[in-house]
Amino acid sequence: MKRIVAILSVLLPWTLRRHVLRMVLGYELHPTSYIGLSLVLPKRLVMGPGSRISHLNVCKGLDLIDMAENAAIGRLNWISGFPAPSKPGQHFQQETERRSELIIGANAGITNRHLIDCTNTVTLGPFSNVGGFRCQLMTHSVEIVEGRQGSAPITLGAYSLVGTACVLLGGASLPEYSVLSASSLLNKRFDEPYMLYGGVPAKPIKSIPKEAGYFTRQTGFIV
Repeated sequence: MKRIVAILSVLLPWTLRRHVLRMVLGYELHPTSYIGLSLVLPKRLVMGPGSRISHLNVCKGLDLIDMAENAAIGRLNWISGFPAPSKPGQHFQQETERRSELIIGANAGITNRHLIDCTNTVTLGPFSNVGGFRCQLMTHSVEIVEGRQGSAPITLGAYSLVGTACVLLGGASLPEYSVLSASSLLNKRFDEPYMLYGGVPAKPIKSIPKEAGYFTRQTGFIV
């Protein structure tokens, strides 16, 4: 029933639609938040002041989408998950702490035309961005030795930037104040900030000045 209500409400004016989503689905939507013509169906949705989800997105199968102040999701993104806990006979039963969540910090954003797999938690720190087009964040994969599906979270630190057409795999972590160059594969955790990472697989390439404008700005990017 809730899914039907969410689908039917897409074409309502936003002020009326926000009321329906709050009353029927229990979503926590700040009066200044906004959702465009998108299908947004997590179990729980929290949108802070000024946060927005633009048009033609599909967000389904997640336990939680939590968007802090001025967090933003652009257009034509496919964001999916696998609710926890797993039922008997389903994948990921061995991962008792797994959460299917997308957490977007204040002034952070996802631009356009990305594929975000939130089988496990994907976290964007404040002022971080998944930029460009066609990035893939894949938190789950096949564990060859165990012969089963497994998952691990992906984390982007504060003020980090993912370039266009990158692939990030489960367990990957991009440090705060760092950049992942275009078309790179991030498959592990890095910890050194103020660094450009890149390549397949990604590795540290060169340092970036601490006074770089991207790292010192006080506002988020509009997506």
